[in-house]
Amino acid sequence: MGYLHLSITELHNLLKEGTVTPKQLVDEAIAKAKADNNNCFEYIMEKEAYEFVDKLGDFDDSNPLWGIPFAIKDNYSTKDVPTCASSNILEGYVPVFSSTVYQRLIDRKAIPIGKTTLDELAMGGTGTSGHKGKTYNPWDETHKHQIGGSSCGSASCVAASIVPFSIGSDTGDSVRKPASYGGLVGMKPTWGRISRYGLLPFAASLDHVGFFTRNVEDSAILLDVLAGRDGKDFSSSFEPVDKYEEDLLKPRGKRIAVIKEIFDSITNEEIKKTFINTLNSLKNAGFTVDFVNFDVKLLRAVYPSYIVISCAEATSNNANLDGIKFGLRESGETYQDVTKNTRTKGFSELIKRRFVIGSFSLLRENQDVLFRRAQKARRLIVEETNRILKDYDAIYCPASPTTAPLFEKHADKLSNEYLIADNWLTIANFGGLPSITLPIGFSDGLPFGGNLTSSPFKEKDLFAIASCLEDITGLKNLSKKGEE
Repeated sequence: MGYLHLSITELHNLLKEGTVTPKQLVDEAIAKAKADNNNCFEYIMEKEAYEFVDKLGDFDDSNPLWGIPFAIKDNYSTKDVPTCASSNILEGYVPVFSSTVYQRLIDRKAIPIGKTTLDELAMGGTGTSGHKGKTYNPWDETHKHQIGGSSCGSASCVAASIVPFSIGSDTGDSVRKPASYGGLVGMKPTWGRISRYGLLPFAASLDHVGFFTRNVEDSAILLDVLAGRDGKDFSSSFEPVDKYEEDLLKPRGKRIAVIKEIFDSITNEEIKKTFINTLNSLKNAGFTVDFVNFDVKLLRAVYPSYIVISCAEATSNNANLDGIKFGLRESGETYQDVTKNTRTKGFSELIKRRFVIGSFSLLRENQDVLFRRAQKARRLIVEETNRILKDYDAIYCPASPTTAPLFEKHADKLSNEYLIADNWLTIANFGGLPSITLPIGFSDGLPFGGNLTSSPFKEKDLFAIASCLEDITGLKNLSKKGEE
């Protein structure tokens, strides 16, 4: 009998009763990780996990993460454990320090069992650009459908019941979109709510720590552990930390806005019908639900603005990957030759294109028409979002216009469906807003999710609304192999 399809709370109770031991959970997790055929892992921490089990000590009833296995995206520094961000440029890099997120989890006696795959350097949304190739969606055993990215491995290993929760990062929708495709709860809290110390930066003004669970309560438990000020990260917030798992069934927020232009841009009628059914159920549960308008020009500007800003920041943030300090190093007669040769071999074509876009946008003669123009569009988009949230407790829309896409499918990137419905989640990164995706339905055997986004530091209200929605749909604790 397997246990890892269960929730954090369920596993905690089994550990308390003595029905299962941490070593048994690690045995199951390591065995599943080794047998994984979805390309979830960069590095399986077998030796480290068993050493950790030996040092756990006595069961702690007050600690819900005690003895619970987890996985973490391979762009978080883990002391003495290889960290390459799915890129050849970081081949052989072993950090001498741990990220705050990783440290807080192991301090709470959660057991790390592996570093997960990602789109290279967290740039991309398909789970295809990492140096180990495609990461697959466990809901499709034919391996034809994406799990999404960039947190592809972290999503896939939870959906496949290898671990009950995992850590990802979210710069545009990199946790919340894979959560929709994988039938998971994907949470990105307010920018600064969780320390990013030790997270390899992609675009610092957009990067958020995020995580995958199988229900809303587990998501709240994780934020309880991870949130809070960190002196090592000057961008982390001093805002007091709530008890997020309290009052999950007592939503204080009663007003929900649905952005009409996002809903109207979706062509999948089954997703739209399911979404409307959830709106009617929310109304019956006492919520006020209104369709509201958002300037369509601003919605169409989200994706291009994101590309310019994120690529510009990535170009700067990754300048240290030069073949000199750490990671891959190619030979050359001069410093410039070493750097050129290393970066040429170490980066994929996608990364090179993004760096070209970023560098071009930052050229002095281009900044006004590209970089500063994108920043101005970002400000206008955030202002429009805050205008809605001034009168409503959350914005609720489908997280994606489709179920998990086929690998070979190429979207029309000029269509409203792609520019608006497929990229609207980035709005929460622009404004640093808390945002959560949870499953609301299935189509042709594949799950799809809805997303709730609220004002900064309103995570407790967001969890409460999400918990009510979870009760409405009944889609809780999903996993592809949950029948074990």
